[in-house]
Amino acid sequence: MNNLTRWENRWKPFKEMEDLQTRLFGLLHRGYGRQSLRGEGDTEESISLTQWAPLVDVSEDDQGYAIKAELPEVKKEDVRVTLENGVLTLSGERKFEQEEKDRRYHRVERAYGTFTRSFTMPDDAEADHVTAEFQDGVLNVRIAKSEKARPRSIEVKVS
Repeated sequence: MNNLTRWENRWKPFKEMEDLQTRLFGLLHRGYGRQSLRGEGDTEESISLTQWAPLVDVSEDDQGYAIKAELPEVKKEDVRVTLENGVLTLSGERKFEQEEKDRRYHRVERAYGTFTRSFTMPDDAEADHVTAEFQDGVLNVRIAKSEKARPRSIEVKVS
């Protein structure tokens, strides 16, 4: 007959491993902040969170450059796109939802707060032709290439 072992809420077999991982992340990664949470049985748990930086894709075609940034749960009015001295900067803030009286968080792993991502503009980019669109939590920035930099086709005549 097989015996089942009941794991009690007070005994957390992997707690020591989690603590070690948290300490290692704290040593290896700067920019981690500490946040205290109330866990099971109203015990306080301290976890580490990274500073938030949205993920981006940067691509290029014959017409120009494109930057696509993932900004889930960020409002359009909390996003800024600036271009100054050849540097394109995306910045903004993802705000933490207000804690409700009847809701207790056991773990918060998604990062919140302000973010900034900066990109040096290529020499062939047209600073006067930058557009930005924000839809469904994705920011799309297009930077046109100068006419001189765009490839053109030259007809070769055979004599």
